[in-house]
Amino acid sequence: MPEIRGLTEVVIWVHDIEGSLHFYRDVLGLRVMSPPDFRGAVFLQVGQSQVGSPQQIVLVPLPQGAPAFPGERTQRPLHHIGIELAPEDFEAEADRLQSLGFEVRFGEHPFLALKGMYVDDPDGNEVELIASKSQET
Repeated sequence: MPEIRGLTEVVIWVHDIEGSLHFYRDVLGLRVMSPPDFRGAVFLQVGQSQVGSPQQIVLVPLPQGAPAFPGERTQRPLHHIGIELAPEDFEAEADRLQSLGFEVRFGEHPFLALKGMYVDDPDGNEVELIASKSQET
């Protein structure tokens, strides 16, 4: 059996491509990889470039008139997306997101030395920003 080398992309459906692009590109700072004239999906790079396939979040617009995602989180097909932050950036990022009007929720990983904060994208998809607790002072 071949060795799996990593996770390359998470593809999510979005109702408002411009609102989602603003959130992932302008708020979270992901870099758009797809050419400006590329139609349909928008590919965003997560983290620094690396050898092989870059880590990506891909936004795919739903057709006009598609129903909203269920309000109840347990009825949604996506639980959450996790994006790693440097430990030293964690608190400042929480403050920045709160100052932008985001509801920031906090949690800890159940068995790894990680802490996380959660915000919602424009479609209500939960995005976790996670950092190691081992480098705290």
